[in-house]
Amino acid sequence: MRTARQLVDLLRAKQDNDKSLGQHFLINDELIAKSIEFGRVTKDDHVLEIGPGPGVLTEALLSTGCTVTAIEIDSGAVEHLNSVFSTELESQQLTIHQGDALQVNWPSDITKVIANIPYQISSPLIELLTRYLRSKWQHLVKVILLVQEEFAERLVMEYESDVGSLGMTALLDWQCDILAKVPPHHFSPNPKVNSCFIEMIPSNEEFAVDKRLVKQIIHQAFNQRRKKLRTSLKSTPRRLNRIPNWYSARWKFAYTNLVGDERMEARPEEFDFDDWVELAVDFAGFSEEE
Repeated sequence: MRTARQLVDLLRAKQDNDKSLGQHFLINDELIAKSIEFGRVTKDDHVLEIGPGPGVLTEALLSTGCTVTAIEIDSGAVEHLNSVFSTELESQQLTIHQGDALQVNWPSDITKVIANIPYQISSPLIELLTRYLRSKWQHLVKVILLVQEEFAERLVMEYESDVGSLGMTALLDWQCDILAKVPPHHFSPNPKVNSCFIEMIPSNEEFAVDKRLVKQIIHQAFNQRRKKLRTSLKSTPRRLNRIPNWYSARWKFAYTNLVGDERMEARPEEFDFDDWVELAVDFAGFSEEE
């Protein structure tokens, strides 16, 4: 089995590091093995890997016997991966798609996502993972990602100052935890910040209201987090019409009926997750036709 350093050097011999893609390659073999351990990957899994780069994690995943679908935007890295993993590609244990992971269609039978992702796509990637979980993935067990420490802390709301729309909306679908911190010297080139392994497990929880409405209320409130809810929720969310049976007039009607509620005097950081769900249930209880 090739080491992480060997695989990174093979890619570097063909091309320079592309800073615009946020390429920071993990070169610690023990930490790469930790990814597999955290994910409890077995030969029965179909793993989605995003941004394989030189293939350091790909190599470790394939050694478990699992099936891997990898998505890589860098054409030079794809050429490298095609060469290094030609045997696994031929046997179809590995499939590589060249393109933007946020645009390429993902397989529907994924059981796990294990990836050292480009940090600049962290937020949109979480949104896309959630969309697939709700609409296409029936067998997903867990997601293991290596992300920037600050993002990880906001996702799990590690500290009171981290409480925000990212962590609150994630709770609609996921149980998120920080598993381990990774200092910069374990990467090539070194990033300027610490990284963290995070685990996301589907909660499969249902609510008495459309999750999309809860999400829009949370985002609307935290967009003006210093203001009270009676001020921040007065305006109709921009994407409200994406939710079935919701439109500006209905929102304004519901707001008018709730504006005198004592909860509307609170600021968003004073609400816990259940408070947001209850508020959304009450919003949904009003219809313009009443």
